[in-house]
Amino acid sequence: MDRVEQPLESDVTQLQILFESQVFNLNKGTIYFPIRHHSPVCSYHLLQLIEAYKPDSILIEGPESGNPFLSVLVDEATIPPVSLYYTYESEDDRAACYYPMLRYSPEYVALREASRLGIPAQFIDLDYYHFSNKERAEQHEISVQDETLLASSDFINRLCQKMNCRSFDELWEKVFEIGGLEKSTQKFVQDVFTYCTLSRMCYTAERLSSAGDLAREEHMRSCIHEASQKYERVLVITGGFHTYGLLSLDADKSPDNPVKKNISSTTKDSVHQQMYPMVYTFAEADRLNGYASGMPYVCYYDTIWSELLRKKSTAYSVTAVNLLSKLTRTLRKGHEHVSTSDAIEAYSMIQGLAALRGKKEGGVYELMDAALSSFVKGELTLATEKPLQELQHLLTGDAIGSVAPNSFSIPIVEDFKVRCAASKLQIRTTGQHKKVLDLYAKPEHRQLSQLFQCITYLVPEFAKRQSGPDWITQRDMNLVRETWIYIYSSRIEARLIENSLYGGTIQEAAARKLAEHMQDIPDHHSGDLAKSMLQALLMGLQDTATQLYEQVRSALRKDGNFLSLCGSLDILDRIHQHRRLLGLSDDSHLPELVAEAYNSAVDKLLQLARTNPDEHKSIIQGLKLLAMLAESSEERYQDETFRSHLNELLADHKLPAQLEGVCLAISSGLGDRSREEIVDRARGYIRGTPDQMRQTALYLQGVFSVARDAFLYEDQLLSELNYMIEQLDHDEFMLMIPELRLAFTYFTPMETTLIADRVAKLHQVQSEEMAMPGVDEQTLIQVKSWDEAIRKEFEAWKLI
Repeated sequence: MDRVEQPLESDVTQLQILFESQVFNLNKGTIYFPIRHHSPVCSYHLLQLIEAYKPDSILIEGPESGNPFLSVLVDEATIPPVSLYYTYESEDDRAACYYPMLRYSPEYVALREASRLGIPAQFIDLDYYHFSNKERAEQHEISVQDETLLASSDFINRLCQKMNCRSFDELWEKVFEIGGLEKSTQKFVQDVFTYCTLSRMCYTAERLSSAGDLAREEHMRSCIHEASQKYERVLVITGGFHTYGLLSLDADKSPDNPVKKNISSTTKDSVHQQMYPMVYTFAEADRLNGYASGMPYVCYYDTIWSELLRKKSTAYSVTAVNLLSKLTRTLRKGHEHVSTSDAIEAYSMIQGLAALRGKKEGGVYELMDAALSSFVKGELTLATEKPLQELQHLLTGDAIGSVAPNSFSIPIVEDFKVRCAASKLQIRTTGQHKKVLDLYAKPEHRQLSQLFQCITYLVPEFAKRQSGPDWITQRDMNLVRETWIYIYSSRIEARLIENSLYGGTIQEAAARKLAEHMQDIPDHHSGDLAKSMLQALLMGLQDTATQLYEQVRSALRKDGNFLSLCGSLDILDRIHQHRRLLGLSDDSHLPELVAEAYNSAVDKLLQLARTNPDEHKSIIQGLKLLAMLAESSEERYQDETFRSHLNELLADHKLPAQLEGVCLAISSGLGDRSREEIVDRARGYIRGTPDQMRQTALYLQGVFSVARDAFLYEDQLLSELNYMIEQLDHDEFMLMIPELRLAFTYFTPMETTLIADRVAKLHQVQSEEMAMPGVDEQTLIQVKSWDEAIRKEFEAWKLI
């Protein structure tokens, strides 16, 4: 923070004179009402000021590009929380921001009151693009009503210490939200102006300029000057931090200031700007959830506002009683041990803390302190903090606003809402929701799954598949149900707006975005293209998928990588096997595409003799896929090329042992090689050079991955392996154990038991002896010492 000299008493006196002459002189043509964003008491006094001053025009701190949407914001069908969503994109950067409005936000209250009285109102602030900087733009989404400078100034920090307040929010509530209800409107406005201006004085002009404040204030001064020429009585409502900067204190601060001209010139740049009215949520408006401005505990202060509108003189006490009652019921439903006496004690403590802290009524901080003391039993831990968690939820709330139908509606957002309503998805409340879909029994559930796939492709934050078949990675394919978890918020709507350039409906936007993604895939990456085709089918975009046929076919012919081709074949074969479920039951071109992928993969078989060991596991899966298709009865896989290429590979002495094993096992399964050859080649490794012997386990891994029965039911291979183990010294055996263990992981537990019985028979011992656990070294040493002690004792008694 840039600090300057602390304000003196003379500064406060000058501010009082300035306030009476330029800020709050009801006889002047322009008066200023400084606010804190989303403050109920500011809105409370604002209504009284409008009634007393009777302005001809109201100017509000807000983006100029939002003026066309004012009629939507004040429409009776618009229910806060709502927001104006603004985004811009230039050659240098792009960013987005929100202008939220709650039911008790002074800006929103002023708009509604102006509409009721027939008074023209307008926003007078710059759009974010004109004063954004790279550091803030990189955050992508921010609140332009940022109060960081106000809340963290050196003046405010010292004031918090002096008044024993833990934070600026607690200080504000004590002095203004609760204390402000006992003050006249003039006195309240004077206090807000003084506090905010003294906080502003802690910063240098350079700091204010870098934050964009000076540019914004220069522009707003120009708008105020124009309005004062047109209307006799103008009311200006801005953040209290800016009020001092809006006053014409020096002669050179006029509407013709070159700052205004410089700002206007920037609009000539190539910048794409958009703004839309959209819903917002209590959770997102709560500053404690990351929102940079305004009051925290949104639902709490919304309740306070309701009580103030009812002219309740004890709004905070009434709200405390209601919240403690709700908290008690909620905790009891969750089987927490709370009683009515706990709630009574908490309310009594709120009153005591308020008196101790010099407040007329207890606010949210007294409420939280009382809940901690009365509802948390013992020490505060993860196990006992449930009451505080529930209280935080009650204070924040889960409401979602609604925007009146208007000509500015975004088609893709409207399509989203219609589709969600038709599918009975909960988007009117925040929180996590679950949807279980029976994919194979109910066509409407398959359609909903496609909708989820489309939306999450456009907006990944909306939903997540918790369980169910994963077609892309081929996991859990035995499951017949999908479980989706989804959460709705205004960010979802913002993301949809960003995707509106792709189309006016969810499916249209998903199809065009997928097509754009496909253009970035190299034309020889057939696997990625095939995966995109499957993704299109999962989203219900059958037309898009069929349009990809020629592109995939071309990629298959250009793709020279065996693993990539096998990946493409796996996906295409999966699509073909489940074509009816994926909506391709009448497609005659798909089998040709599968055959093209098969032939392309087979043509690359001879590359396998010179592959990286890290790829062998994936290569084995590809070979098994080719073998499975070659063994099928379909004519397109009956080409002899696959078999002949296997024979060529097996004749190559440089073929890695692991791949030799799998190729030989496949060839044997196809009837081209005998089972004896598997044993013979194993014998060659086992009885060969030391280097060859070390390759035995890798060779067996390849064999067992395809033909476990070669070891299960024939004794020759077992005998050879037993011979090798007997010949190994301890160090060699320890080196080979990991690979040997990996080889036997291909067998099921029942099969390993069968192998153990055969090994026991080979060594002429009982199977139970083979199952006995090994004796650890410590036991052996202890038994040996016992044996030595007994031997000495026997010698002493001349028994041996």
